[in-house]
Amino acid sequence: MKALQELVRPNIWALKPYSCARDEFKGFKADVFLDANENPFPNGVNRYPDPLQEELKRSISPMKSVPVQNIFLGNGSDEAIDLVFRVFCRPGVDNVVAIAPTYGMYEVCADINDVEYRKVLLDDNYDFSPEALLAACDKQTKIIFLCSPNNPTGNAFRREKIEQVLTAFQGIVVVDEAYSEFSSQRPLRLDIAKYPGIIVLNTFSKAMGCAGIRLGMAFASEEIIGLMNKVKYPYNVNILTQRRAMEVLQDLTLLQRHISQIMDERQTLVQAFSLLPICKKVYPTDANFFLAKMTDASRIYRYLVERGIIVRNRSKVSLCGDCLRITIGLKDENTKLLSALRKFV
Repeated sequence: MKALQELVRPNIWALKPYSCARDEFKGFKADVFLDANENPFPNGVNRYPDPLQEELKRSISPMKSVPVQNIFLGNGSDEAIDLVFRVFCRPGVDNVVAIAPTYGMYEVCADINDVEYRKVLLDDNYDFSPEALLAACDKQTKIIFLCSPNNPTGNAFRREKIEQVLTAFQGIVVVDEAYSEFSSQRPLRLDIAKYPGIIVLNTFSKAMGCAGIRLGMAFASEEIIGLMNKVKYPYNVNILTQRRAMEVLQDLTLLQRHISQIMDERQTLVQAFSLLPICKKVYPTDANFFLAKMTDASRIYRYLVERGIIVRNRSKVSLCGDCLRITIGLKDENTKLLSALRKFV
């Protein structure tokens, strides 16, 4: 990759970050806090949270096999995505390249930050060509986005293809592994030391079962993590989120059991779906959802909504005509879905 200073926006490289009260006494222990204009009466949330979430990162580190200094935590993965644009892309000048279809927030963040968003369509098997992706880049391309397993298609891309992009591209490659716990493929977060330009995203929303606390993770070189911390808001992860995440991390056995149950239900549901007369095809999946091509996705979607069953109609997404995206639910939820679809006429 290019030298990091060449990739970062000049104003961000020169930025002096806001110094919050809790940053200024590092290395010292204290029990009297009169520095941050907080209400002194204890109620569990009267103090500001740790701005760098250091205790939580120390708990995440062994679980994800990533050193603490290579971890960024944000208000959902969406904060990390937005920060990547703000750190590396000059509005109205630079561009990013991404596969299509994929997670919609990459394009939304590009539009918000006034950055050109270049789409490279997947093939009929929802696979990508490294050559086509690289051919869409020019000297103003700062970032390539790859989601694997991909949303909404569900499939994980072959590692050698992603590594080909990582090796050839001189900028930043963001690999979104939000669904990696449901895939047998080795996560790229384990190889961030090998690729200095990679940023790997992960989340507490999917396998961790904590969508409601809004906690996202990014794994990258210490230098890139430092830039993201430089630009983020001072107290971006609230104290309740940090506490709840710590509680969840106390029982990894339960988390793994839930992941296994979801994958078992995935196999059962996919097999049952493929037998439905109204289902033309179920696409291969490595996620906690699958994409299915239906005879009339919009009419089936409305039929399910009327019965209180909500799936995602992806018919208007590139290459996903007449497709529904089905999240794997509890056994009784999946049974209710199948029962309703078997009665559809």
